[in-house]
Amino acid sequence: MTDLSVLIVAENPLARMGLAALLAGQSALEVVGQTSGSDLQDELETLEPDVIVWDWGWDAAPRLPGSVPVVALLKEADQAGEAWAAGARGLLLGSTEPDALAAAVNAAAQGLAVMEPGLARATAQPETDGAEADIEPLTPREREVLQLLAEGLPNKTIAARLTITDHTVKFHVNAIMGKLGVQSRTEAVVRATRLGLIIL
Repeated sequence: MTDLSVLIVAENPLARMGLAALLAGQSALEVVGQTSGSDLQDELETLEPDVIVWDWGWDAAPRLPGSVPVVALLKEADQAGEAWAAGARGLLLGSTEPDALAAAVNAAAQGLAVMEPGLARATAQPETDGAEADIEPLTPREREVLQLLAEGLPNKTIAARLTITDHTVKFHVNAIMGKLGVQSRTEAVVRATRLGLIIL
């Protein structure tokens, strides 16, 4: 399996070096570059990273590339809403353990939204008030399947975990997507996270 390539973005050179050292100890990850963000587009075209780890230290929200998933390391929890609105799909506090950061990078590479418990509420702003009331409630089993989807598990693994058939998992996934009004598993996880139905 090819290692995931990671680009580190941080204004502070020491922060860049620290993050690079942190991720260097993680298997299946390779830091391919470090930048302050001023030449980000050039770095993206040259290095073609799978994921960006972004040290969120700016006073104003930076412009994030839509082509590469971003895991934002926040100084404070109240930056979560800003980072989410800017396009980050991984929200972690700067004190996150290396293993948790590596897991978030892997999840982001698979198109999943990842955030520490307690940060989900801050990302719910894009949804209109009472949005959860507009969707048909999920059954307890659908919520179980949704939580496992959020962990990036394939249907076969979900089936084994819940001791049900692959066909039943597919049925539940389709029902979840229909109730949430989305077209893909990834969209289902993102929307469910915004609505507070799951915490990643």
